[in-house]
Amino acid sequence: MVRIFLDANVLVSVLNKEYPLFTYSSRILSLASNPKFEVYTSPMCLAIAFYFAEKKHKTALAKHKINLLCEHIHIAENLTNGVLNTLNNKKIHDFEDGLEYYAAKEVECNCIVTEDTDDFYFSEIEVLDCKGFFNRYLLD
Repeated sequence: MVRIFLDANVLVSVLNKEYPLFTYSSRILSLASNPKFEVYTSPMCLAIAFYFAEKKHKTALAKHKINLLCEHIHIAENLTNGVLNTLNNKKIHDFEDGLEYYAAKEVECNCIVTEDTDDFYFSEIEVLDCKGFFNRYLLD
């Protein structure tokens, strides 16, 4: 089983149908219904995605979209250990990215999918953009 952690920018591209990324990000998100994959994100990523969905679609529709998303994916929590690990890891300069990384690590994700791959320069988990994930895991 492959466990995937989706960064906020991937969620935003799906919620707001942002092309050309939507072509890949929506296919990756749809893997939540495939028994060979588990798809995760964090509360922080959901909050960021909600913010951008709300700007485009208004509050009620943004909440509805986030609710649908939460019915299909797993939520990796950012708990005390994740905060402390982020603060204590001298390689991490962006607090938000550190929290996301430790949330993914806590649930043993195999990869982090983000369009900002350079932000996770410190990661011991494989980091791929949507197209890279698609090419690595979905093309046979």
